[in-house]
Amino acid sequence: MSGRRVDAHHHLWQTSVRRHAWLDGEDTAAIRRDYTPADLRAAAAGIDATVLVQVLPDLEESIEFLAIAAAEPLIAGVVGWLDLTDSPSRDLERLRSAPGGGLLKGIRHLVEPEPDPRWLEREDVLAGLAAVRDGGLVYDLLVRPHQLPAATAAVRALPDLTFVLDHLAKPPIASGELEPWATELATLAREPNVVAKLSGLVTEAGRPWRVGDLRPYAETALTAFGPDRLMLGSDWPVCLLAGTYAEVMDAADRLLEELTPAERDAVRGGTASRVYGLAS
Repeated sequence: MSGRRVDAHHHLWQTSVRRHAWLDGEDTAAIRRDYTPADLRAAAAGIDATVLVQVLPDLEESIEFLAIAAAEPLIAGVVGWLDLTDSPSRDLERLRSAPGGGLLKGIRHLVEPEPDPRWLEREDVLAGLAAVRDGGLVYDLLVRPHQLPAATAAVRALPDLTFVLDHLAKPPIASGELEPWATELATLAREPNVVAKLSGLVTEAGRPWRVGDLRPYAETALTAFGPDRLMLGSDWPVCLLAGTYAEVMDAADRLLEELTPAERDAVRGGTASRVYGLAS
C-alpha cells in the first residue's frame, strides 16, 4: 500500500484582501486572481495533507494563514513569515498564540530578492534563525544558486536548526546548465541538518517543458540528498504558469519511478511528515 501523500509546498492568496505587487507583471497575469482553500481541494486530488507557505513578508498574512489552516482539514501545517532581524521571538509568540497557532511548523523569508548575496550570514539574521530554532520550528530557505554559499554557511552556523531548501534553489533549467548549481547543492547537502523540496521545477523550465528537461536536476538532488531528505511540493498556484497541478504531480511520479516503493513514499510524504511534524 502506498504511503501518505503530502504536498509540502503550496500557496493561497486573495488579491482583494492584500496587495500582491509581484503579480502586477505580464508574466504573472495568468495567476492574477484569488486562490482559496476550495480551489486547493479541487486541484489536489489524491493528496492527503498539505503545507501552506507564506507569500508576502507580512506577519498579518501568516496569522491569516494559520486561521485558514485551522478551518481546512487538508492543510496540516503552515510555514509563516516573521522579520528575522526585528524581535523575532516576540513575533513568533504572536503567531503561536493566534488561532491555529499550533499548526505553525516553520518560518520563511524571501531571501531570493535580497541584494546582498551573503544576507543569510549577517549576525542579526543568524540571531533570528536561532530564535526560530529555539521556537522548535524549521526554516525554509528560498534562495537562488548564487546564494547557496551563504545558505551553506548559515546551515553550518546553526547545526541544531533544520533547514528546508525550497525549489532546489531554482536551478537554471530553461538554459539546461547544471554548474555551478550542482556542485553548490552537493556542498549544502553534505550538512545533515538540511533537507530539500522537489518543487518549482516546471516554473524554472518554462513552457514548453518535458519531464526529460527536469530529470538531470531531480537526479542531482536525489544523489545529493537521498529520498529520506527530499520532499515533494507542487508550488501551486505558481506552477500554473507552466503546468497544471495534475501535470506537476505526474511529472514528479515519473521522476521518481526508478526508486523503490519505500523511497517513493519518503519523497511523496514521509520526509515532509517527519520534518514538519505533521499530524496524521
